[in-house]
Amino acid sequence: MTYRRAALPALAGGLLLTVLLWWAGASAHALHLPSTADVIGGRAAAELEHWLTPWSYDPPASVQLGAEVSGGIGDTAQTDSTRYLALYETALQIRFAAVFAFFVPGALLLVRRLPPVHGRMPAALLAVWAWGLVAGTLAVTVSTPWLIAARGRGSYRFLPQLASAISSGRQVLVATALVAAAVTVLAARVTAKGAGPLPQEVVPARAARLAATAGTAVIALSLVVLSYQPVAAALQTVSPAGGLFAEPGELLRLWLLLGAWAGPAGTPLGDWLLYRAADVLLLAVVWWALRRLPGLLTRATVPAMAAGAVCATVLGLLASQMLRMAMDEAGLRWGLLHLSAGIGGGVPAALTCGLVAGVAAAVTLRVAVGPAATADATASVQEPARP
Repeated sequence: MTYRRAALPALAGGLLLTVLLWWAGASAHALHLPSTADVIGGRAAAELEHWLTPWSYDPPASVQLGAEVSGGIGDTAQTDSTRYLALYETALQIRFAAVFAFFVPGALLLVRRLPPVHGRMPAALLAVWAWGLVAGTLAVTVSTPWLIAARGRGSYRFLPQLASAISSGRQVLVATALVAAAVTVLAARVTAKGAGPLPQEVVPARAARLAATAGTAVIALSLVVLSYQPVAAALQTVSPAGGLFAEPGELLRLWLLLGAWAGPAGTPLGDWLLYRAADVLLLAVVWWALRRLPGLLTRATVPAMAAGAVCATVLGLLASQMLRMAMDEAGLRWGLLHLSAGIGGGVPAALTCGLVAGVAAAVTLRVAVGPAATADATASVQEPARP
């Protein structure tokens, strides 16, 4: 599929995702109505407000409080308050613009290399859905410094504040990104009808398995080695410099660790193994996706493999989180909203590890396809000579 045919679906999906997130944030004030708590309950209303606040133009109490304590007397206090609120509005404007700016290039690449035709429809839908979560997370990341400044505490523990804010708003992204992905893929299916036959990469099975294993090994390095409690604790205590960039441990964990685990000390072995099944599921989803990815792409380029590996890692995280939700018997007593609080987490680490895994898989694939192609060509030449 050409860039021109893939551009319209990507632009439509990016615009829809931005509008849906804006609409979700604009709906946050409705949760303060007295009738809302009567209908859905006070706990559910508070939970939904926590999810929607990162996308809302209504400033939270922390911004208003920061404006008040930083102001002076009379007109000076009013001017400082206006400046802090303006910073908050600027942060939201950057956030929504960044959602569109990050979603469109990724969706364009995925739709072009993974067009939703000839059995690729489910794969394209899942990949664009996962990329929507990545785009939203990146948008939150680049806009958070303005939000921190709007609270009036920009120089106090900047990196821990940044790490805490990046993790917010992800639950809304899961739902809105799915709707935007569906529209993107359906539009791409329409635009691909007149494109003629699309090429499909022919990859030997052994080369695809080797590439999938190499990429999954990178994910396992984060999930098994770096996420082990003593190693994660060592990352947490890293503090190479003081000042604005002191205490980077929480930020490092956010962008490098796909999970957290420790030995079964004080826990029944069966329960510990059952909980580790979610980690096994993550690795299985990543391996299976990377195994199928080269054959689904029109051309297995390094950018396409890297983007596909990021999406596969995000999907693996979602699968593991849903499995943990199903196994959490205690969480069912608090309701579905409380149980879904952890959904969509780990996307920053999925982006970091997925990019490395995709590059590793692409390099392994190119190295493995060379000898495999040579062997196939030799076999095809020798075949007619057999009696």
